[in-house]
Amino acid sequence: MDQDAFFVSVEVRKDSSLAGKPIIIGGSSDRGVVASCSYEARKFGIHAAMSSRAAKLLCPHAVFIKGNMDAYSEASHEITALLKERVPLLEKASIDEHYIDMTGMDRFHGTMKYAQELRQFLIKETQLPISFGLSVNKTVSKIVTNESKPNGEKNVLQQEVQSFLNPLSIRKIPGLGDKTFIKLSDMGIKKICTLSQIHPEQMHMLLGKNGLSLLNKAKGIDLSPVIPYQEQKSMGTQCTFKADTIDVETIKNLITSMVIDLAFELRQKKKLAACITVTIRYANFEDVTRQITIPYTSLDATLIAKAKELFRQLYQKRMLIRLVGVRFSNLVTGHEQIDLYSDSKEEYSLYQAMDKIRNRFGGKAITMASILGLDL
Repeated sequence: MDQDAFFVSVEVRKDSSLAGKPIIIGGSSDRGVVASCSYEARKFGIHAAMSSRAAKLLCPHAVFIKGNMDAYSEASHEITALLKERVPLLEKASIDEHYIDMTGMDRFHGTMKYAQELRQFLIKETQLPISFGLSVNKTVSKIVTNESKPNGEKNVLQQEVQSFLNPLSIRKIPGLGDKTFIKLSDMGIKKICTLSQIHPEQMHMLLGKNGLSLLNKAKGIDLSPVIPYQEQKSMGTQCTFKADTIDVETIKNLITSMVIDLAFELRQKKKLAACITVTIRYANFEDVTRQITIPYTSLDATLIAKAKELFRQLYQKRMLIRLVGVRFSNLVTGHEQIDLYSDSKEEYSLYQAMDKIRNRFGGKAITMASILGLDL
């Protein structure tokens, strides 16, 4: 189940006068970037990751909305909570996308009928449009969902899978990126039908293990399970000082260093965090902790600011500190439009460039000047 133009839909729910208009979520300045857009805007060739300047040229009368990640995160939690109560096994794939394993439900319900009733229930309760694809595995179901959008539903049975996939572009296969698309297209492989007939050895020579994975997807094969959604998934780190300290600036720099490392790990795992927790341990071994729910993000600047604010709220006794810790939780798989949710395209490009350097030369190859030389 996948929300239709999720950010836009949440904005329309707040202001019904926006319905039917070409809406762009993102920065309106020439340096801004499109995070999401309505289907009306997409008719003009606008898409996520496009510069706001280019979007304005394509559709001068488009309505630009900077967006509200708090509202989008809240709506996402609302949808997840409704689904968890009504399905046997749920995986939250991103802020606006859920996989549901309905295996065995045909003994008690018609699976398609139940999915239809569930969709109508969600639309009624949330006032947000949603589409679903019902099929034999996650890959095919995702493709079916995308083909049924907007505001649609479709069921593809086992015996119909290959005939459904064959005429589609290979671009429809989840996980097939631009470089792979160009490489395969240059070889004349543009349709799933053609890709599905390539010999496995040839695909392995071309693209390695990824080639075999794409070949299986083209044949409608995907054995990956639906992973049960757990709200408390988290990652964190902590540091005990060599000597108890009251040096606030050093502690803040340490928190910055921790957040940068964790945020890099988030992006490597294609995750977003919706909760941040900071813990300090005083010299008398008293632990104090504070956390805050935040809009889904993996960007350093946002997470650093929140972590430092939590530390300011925590550190009240002016006693020596022996330990500080940072934890991110309520993790979901990141959706590219979330990563691109920034008023400045340059800011997002900076994170991409820094991550490339770290991937090539190591996690400590590039960092902020303020945290250089930390000796703890």
